[in-house]
Amino acid sequence: MDATQSHDPADPTGPEGPADPADPAGNEAELFWERHYATRSGGGGRVNPLLAETAGPLRPGAALDLGCGAGGDALWLARHGWQVTAVDVSATAVERVRERARELGVGERVTAERHDLARSFPDGRFDLVSAQYLHTPFPLPRSRILRTAARALRPGGLLVIVDHGSTAPWSWNRDPGVHHPAPAEIAAELDLDPGQWPVLRADRPRRRAAGPSGETATVTDHVLVLRRTGG
Repeated sequence: MDATQSHDPADPTGPEGPADPADPAGNEAELFWERHYATRSGGGGRVNPLLAETAGPLRPGAALDLGCGAGGDALWLARHGWQVTAVDVSATAVERVRERARELGVGERVTAERHDLARSFPDGRFDLVSAQYLHTPFPLPRSRILRTAARALRPGGLLVIVDHGSTAPWSWNRDPGVHHPAPAEIAAELDLDPGQWPVLRADRPRRRAAGPSGETATVTDHVLVLRRTGG
């Protein structure tokens, strides 16, 4: 799931309304992802396996899903006892997550909010923040967003970042020259104090993945997991 929600980590604010017409990049991103989800049927999607692998052994608490898209991750977390805040730039995606959570009987565990993460960030403190494939064809201050996410963790909380490490046949980005930053590069860009946010995992696992039309391919993921130790 390549979702682009956005917020400026330097100044967290509340939920936003429609994109500002004076911000062409924000407008384009909102329209792109609105069309993306409006042309797809609902259903909630599948949980990303690396999130399930990481969160499965944890004691449930408060979780934040950045770029929730169809809601596979948020709904999986809620069904496993987490209190989840799910955010996306697409109002359609957000409403579908709310509806699906009610259908599954976990509506009280899921708060879905629309955010353009370049400009707003959800309130709260979290035991788990998930950023699964937070990629977009539009400019996004990703490192600042992820720094804000790290600072929104409670002591002991985890920031789980999973990025594409290869290009799948169904990817919207087919540029053969695209650079997939390695986990160490991502950690360096975040520029967080390793004493307060030590790295628990930084690797490049391979797995067999299924695309939206059922096609399969072997893909590489770049995984970075940080834990907050301080207050």
